[in-house]
Amino acid sequence: ATPQPRPDRSGGGFGGRLGLGFAPGDRQENTRRVGAAAGLLRDAGLVVLTAFVSPYRADRDAVRASLPDGDFIEVFVDAPLEVCEARDPKGLYRQARAGQIKDFTGVNAPYEPPASPELRLASAEESPAALAGRVVAYLSERQIVPRDSVK
Repeated sequence: ATPQPRPDRSGGGFGGRLGLGFAPGDRQENTRRVGAAAGLLRDAGLVVLTAFVSPYRADRDAVRASLPDGDFIEVFVDAPLEVCEARDPKGLYRQARAGQIKDFTGVNAPYEPPASPELRLASAEESPAALAGRVVAYLSERQIVPRDSVK
């Protein structure tokens, strides 16, 4: 089979097809699955970056514990709720505020910020390009990716 692009790249359709929603148990399972997949790719020698909402500290800590020391780098994209709402192209925050989406992180479900992330990105203060540059610099300084790997 030839992989086909999905029109909805937000993950909502992907999670929905796997029987997951926004409930705490679903969020926990999603984080576990992403961590397991990342671990398999890491075992194959790849550098893996994941980007998704993982609202519970214990779930992130469980993924960290499942990997060799130093292989889990937590990047906290620190985005104030009002910034998330302003950047929401699908209106999910509006729907959550209207009671149409239950257990939506930041609106009617909690987000537990990391206690000690390896890298904190203040998304309201810098451009996406600058933030991406900080991630690449962090990985380069630790010799995870070559300095000239991203231009």
